[in-house]
Amino acid sequence: MSAEVVAIYPGSFDPLTNGHVDIIQRGAGLFDRIVVSILVNLEKAPLFTVPERVEIARTVFAGYANVEVDTFDGLLVDYARSRHASVIVRGLRAVSDFEYEMQMALMNRRLNPDVETVFMMPAEPYTYVSSRLVKEVVALGGSVTGIVPRVVEDRLRDKKLARETLRA
Repeated sequence: MSAEVVAIYPGSFDPLTNGHVDIIQRGAGLFDRIVVSILVNLEKAPLFTVPERVEIARTVFAGYANVEVDTFDGLLVDYARSRHASVIVRGLRAVSDFEYEMQMALMNRRLNPDVETVFMMPAEPYTYVSSRLVKEVVALGGSVTGIVPRVVEDRLRDKKLARETLRA
């Protein structure tokens, strides 16, 4: 009997995009369990609060028995150890992502050689999508239909309307 393979997919997910969703869905098919691990970074000013990001991710993956949503801070390898995870999943959209991700993977391996990093590329329609780009498009009045889950699109619209109401 082999041990359960638990994977951690860490990120800020501010907001969750369809590129993230694609990687999580495919990860759910590869690993016994995948934990969407939302980084708590008090130095950043995110668009969505950590509880909002957790709620969004749990809504999107409600139908997936082997997808879990959690939060973490501190060293990723320490968090992975605490979750009994042997894999860290990281998305690569372009060559420009590779150098940073490779450095992180090698440092994580040095800190905990029992945790392996697996790189996944999103489906081709999402290779250009980033959370930062989504926020910029929405801030400038553009549509993000088809590049974020519907719940994210609705929440983005609500936040934009709330800001406009406050300014009025």
